[in-house]
Amino acid sequence: MSTTTAAGTFGLRPLDPLEDAELVHGWVTHPKAAFWLMQNAALQDVEREYMAIAAHEHHDAFIGLHNGEPAFLMERYNPAEVELKGLYEARPGDVGMHFLVAPTDTPVHGFTRAVITAVMAALFEDPATERVVVEPDVRNSAVHALNEAVGFEIAEKIRKPDKEAYLSFCTREQFLATQEVGG
Repeated sequence: MSTTTAAGTFGLRPLDPLEDAELVHGWVTHPKAAFWLMQNAALQDVEREYMAIAAHEHHDAFIGLHNGEPAFLMERYNPAEVELKGLYEARPGDVGMHFLVAPTDTPVHGFTRAVITAVMAALFEDPATERVVVEPDVRNSAVHALNEAVGFEIAEKIRKPDKEAYLSFCTREQFLATQEVGG
């Protein structure tokens, strides 16, 4: 996957649990990543978490690249098997997603929106993907605004073991409509 926008070129590569652990550890334990729920994770915890994801047949993790440099984390999962199993009525073509933008001392206006747009484009590159499913913490107002900007609609509030979340969906058509209007 490679997407070029006014914000630059975005791409994805598979996350290597051992090679990328130190990088990802800095991201997921940063105060701005509180909703990632790994604030107190040790480096070994991050290695174990991403080794488990790499070994799971229904869950993948990727390092997102911006102009060739690591800039974000993306996870893709089958919500009928991981994260949301038994919490909603999954449909064929549903794909779950998490994303986290790396912390920076020099934020660029619109960058996070460019990242989620690139992530959604990558997920919809797979013709089997009909709908992207997310379950952000109800308190994460920043991500709710980003999700809405790329076409997500909140379906309901759900209770997960680690949080109260808004179960939200975005179809291919909803996402493309946000791109057509310059979303």
